[in-house]
Amino acid sequence: MTESPWRRARVVVCASLMLGAFAAVPAQAAPADDIRINEVVTTGTVNDSIELYNKGTSAVDISGWVLKDDNNSSNYTIAAGTTLNPGAARAFDVHGKFGLGSDDDARLYLANGTTLVDSFGWTSHSAPSWSRCPNGTGSFTDAAITLGAPNDCLAATSWPGGSSVSNADASNAFGSDVSGLYQESSGVLWAAQNSGKLWRLVPNGTGGWKADTANGWTSGKTLRYTGGSGAPDSEGVTVPGTGGVFISSERNGDASGTSRLSVLRYDVSGSGTSLTATQEWNLTAGLPSVGSNLGFEAITWIPDATLTATGFSNEATGAAYNPSLYGAHTGGVFFVALEGNATVYGYVLQDSGTATKVATIASGMDGVMELQWEPQASRLWVVCDNTCDGEHRTFTINASGVFATAAVYNRPSGMPNYNNEGFTLAGAGECASGSKPVYWADDSNDSGHALRRGTVNC
Repeated sequence: MTESPWRRARVVVCASLMLGAFAAVPAQAAPADDIRINEVVTTGTVNDSIELYNKGTSAVDISGWVLKDDNNSSNYTIAAGTTLNPGAARAFDVHGKFGLGSDDDARLYLANGTTLVDSFGWTSHSAPSWSRCPNGTGSFTDAAITLGAPNDCLAATSWPGGSSVSNADASNAFGSDVSGLYQESSGVLWAAQNSGKLWRLVPNGTGGWKADTANGWTSGKTLRYTGGSGAPDSEGVTVPGTGGVFISSERNGDASGTSRLSVLRYDVSGSGTSLTATQEWNLTAGLPSVGSNLGFEAITWIPDATLTATGFSNEATGAAYNPSLYGAHTGGVFFVALEGNATVYGYVLQDSGTATKVATIASGMDGVMELQWEPQASRLWVVCDNTCDGEHRTFTINASGVFATAAVYNRPSGMPNYNNEGFTLAGAGECASGSKPVYWADDSNDSGHALRRGTVNC
């Protein structure tokens, strides 16, 4: 195989989306090194794709140029009339001509098929994308799939709070499988357990939490689907402004081999030891197919007033989000995370049972285990477990009205790489000396503790 005169790097490219279209000005023969392979996706929810980027100052006609993998007999010829403007890019879905393997190359040739322009190689599949950072000039790194937009090139920084973490529960108080967390401003911490159980926790007097012993909560409450049957695999929990407690579930434990991507609403005001959902929104049909244990891991809720004030764009209409289109719906949008593709989806869940998807957010992570909206800072926390070494990302609504990565944080240096599937933040009222508490739920109950406490800057 011919070697590139430029540095080889890791790549994989995402689906056939466009980053810049055809040039509005005449293209010219620019130096070949103005065109670079910029992003590559080899596996996941999109087909094998290779993205090209023009790092030069002139539009370039790439009609007839040829893409190959590591096999010279594999050829994808770029269509006539294809031009790249300066700073623009376009991704090509090549899977109909060849596949991009786990140990492979992406190569770009001029129209003669023999003059190599650029080449990159990798030894493992993209997760989810191999992206060049900075665009067009840097080396390749794991990143979110961003075809049609600049590559996700933010580097992880240290945790924005204290480095130390302490236990926040009594030894073996809750056992394993504690997943989603949500702290109310009233001083109540809700914890969803994968075994189909919901806990109502109250302060233990030493900065941690214990089970509420009133109204049947001592051992947590068993969750059921509407009608009183089944065992929801409860992974995430949130409490909107009104309307009960909402759970995200990936499957029915009584039929654990079948994916069932649902959001369930519960009235938690009773004193019994079990809770039957008052409503279920089964969203499975409108989402990518995933394994039964790779479904909804997280849920959070953002008020309509916040979304409209920040110019949030509704992907269902292509216009600014207008809550009045949806009737009664708890006054906000629910965001859920699908583990199987590490993507976050926003839904308006109407009281009538209708669900409308209004946002799709690529996390840029290998997995998403928790979501938390932080009103104090107007940011969405997207959290991964030990799969990503405990990486946390924050997203804010940008000038285009979509959620974009604002920061990438490593876990606190004093916390081992626990299997943290839950994360929540205290409210602004708990800020003291510039910081406030945060809590993690360790699904594995390492060292006999499911809950841990740290701090984040206010």
